[in-house]
Order: sequence, then structure tokens, then C-alpha cells
Amino acid sequence: MDRRKFLSQSTIASAGILASVAMPAIGSTFNQLIMAEKTNKEQRYRPLTLSGFGGVAAGNGFHENPDKDVYEALEAAWQAGVRFYDTSPWYGLGLSERRFGHFLRNQKREDYTLSTKVGRMLTADKDFVLKQGIWKGKLNFNYKYDYTAAGVRRSVEDSLQRLGLPYLDIVFIHDLSPDNGDMKEKWVEYFDVALKGAMPELTKMREEGLIKGWGLGVNTLEPAIKTIEKADPDIFLSATQYSLIKHEDALEKLFPLCDARGISVVVGAPLNAGFLAGVNRYDYSGDFPAGSREKLEKLKNIASRHNVDLRTAALQFAAAPKVVSGVIPGAWNAVQSKANANSFEASIPKQFWDELKRENLIASSAETPG
Repeated sequence: MDRRKFLSQSTIASAGILASVAMPAIGSTFNQLIMAEKTNKEQRYRPLTLSGFGGVAAGNGFHENPDKDVYEALEAAWQAGVRFYDTSPWYGLGLSERRFGHFLRNQKREDYTLSTKVGRMLTADKDFVLKQGIWKGKLNFNYKYDYTAAGVRRSVEDSLQRLGLPYLDIVFIHDLSPDNGDMKEKWVEYFDVALKGAMPELTKMREEGLIKGWGLGVNTLEPAIKTIEKADPDIFLSATQYSLIKHEDALEKLFPLCDARGISVVVGAPLNAGFLAGVNRYDYSGDFPAGSREKLEKLKNIASRHNVDLRTAALQFAAAPKVVSGVIPGAWNAVQSKANANSFEASIPKQFWDELKRENLIASSAETPG
């Protein structure tokens, strides 16, 4: 049996994949109200819950995290009602997928949304050291880029093996973007390969029932916009592009195009990789944009006057647009995980958002909770 038949038969038989599934009763008022508002019959597949769990920390992003702490973070998220989990082969070069799979294999598969990514193929290499990157600890794998049709099929199969799970819900084509240090200005050459290979193949996999949706997982807007123009994506993971610190370009350029096509957006790095939660770090590069520290202080001052937790406000702000179907902050321990989930339940006074707009700290056209 070839890979395509294996994936098709085993996935459909074991999962009974449907175009849509009922959202579980998780006692999450914010999730339920917002997702109900955003759901209509013409929209493409969306994650089961708006609150999600990002897998960077599970891949030892920025620092090594013990297995025990990561599993406790995942358990805390599950108990809090989180039903959307996003990972990638790139996160810790397989480590994040292995940890996610170890936890999620004990849950009913139809009760959660799982997304992972394609674009990098991993090969065993006991001596590999990542010279530039955020993954810490021993990696044991090297990588190469592959955006071909065959590469996508193989990558999905490899991810299922690492996860130990029967099927995926969403597949994102990963880091096909000018901010990728391996590509830089040559990203358009990789994009052309994906346009002829990965994108039509993922569309075919969606039609076969192997996945429910696909898109790009990138840190810039241009690749997503280009994909809307040339292919048939369902959902984008747009990281570092929509937060309290930076959101105008996504609001003006990407969101209207997505809305017109029924495409949704998952917001990655809603806290700018911890910056809005008090970590001395901005996004993944470590560079602080001009004015970012000053804007943070203004946000903190207004939040303090309204007795609002700024991290909570940042997560709710990222979740507010109707086009947004998921927000995936990361966590590497149970305390962080619970705090993130609880933030989607907190009440924030309208006066707080009104003042942010009056002070031009958020765009006047930005949707806000409530």
C-alpha cells in the first residue's frame, strides 16, 4: 500500500472526518459567545475553540523546559477548556510534536483541533547544532526544505508518526516568508515551488478528507496575501502581525481579503513572544522596534488605571476580530497555561478600550471585545 492509500484509508476509517463538528460544552462563556458569532454556513473550517495552545515552548523555545512542566501545561489547558493545539516539526525539530502527541493520545480525537506544519523535512543527525535559532537543548535532527507535493505527503505522514495520532485537522505551510533567515529575498523561489506542489496537494488532501483545511503559517503579511491571490487556502496562522503593539497592517491589508473569501486567521504570538506579559523579549528575533517600549509603558499605565491585566487585554484584543478563529499563546508550565485560558473569561470594561482608541494606542477601526 502506498503512502497516499495508507493515509487516506487509515485516516478516514479511524476518524470519520467531517467537514464540521459540534463544539464541546466546555463552560467557556467568552469562547462560546465569540465562536457562535463568528460561525456561519459559508465559512471554511475553524478550530473548535478560540482559545488555543501554541507549541513553541513545548519545543524548548528560548530555554529548555522539562517534560513534566510541559505536560502539566497541556493538562491545565485541557482542564480549562482549550481545544485547539498547534505544533510543528520545526518546534524543537520534532520535540513539540512528540510531546503534544504523548498528551493528546489520551483524549478523544474528535474533541479537539490539531494543526501542524509542512515545509521542513527532518533527518536524524546526532551531532546537529542549530547555530542561529531559538531551540535549546539537544536536537538529534537536521532539516531541509521541501515544498513539493511529494514532500507535503511525506511530511504529513512523518508528523502523524511523531504525534502517534490518526489524523490532522489543519496543515500550515511553514515559514515561507522573507523573514526566514534561510531564504530572505529568495523566499519567492520557494513560494513558486509551493504554488505548484504543496498548495494543490493540500487542496487535494482536503478534498480527499485527510485534512479539513490548510493555509500558511508565517510572520509577515505578503506571503499570505499572495496565497489568497493564487490558491485556495482556508485559514492562516499569522504570527507577530496582530497584537496591541502592532496590528494596523493586518487590519487593513490581510483581514479584508480573508473576510471576503471566508478565510479565517489564527493569531500567533499575541503577546509578541512574551513582551506584553512582562518578558524582556520582542517576537522571535530579539530586536525591539522603535517606540515599542514606550507604547508598552502607556498601555501599562492605562491598564493600571482601569484595574485591567494587560496580558489578558492583549489576548482578548487578538481574539476580537470576526475573522480571527484562534489565538495561540504559548506556555511551558501549568501556571502560565491556566492564566492564558482564564484571560478569555475575564471581564474588561469598555472604558479601557475607549481610552486606548482616544490615545491612538489601538486603531479606531479595530474590533474590541463586547
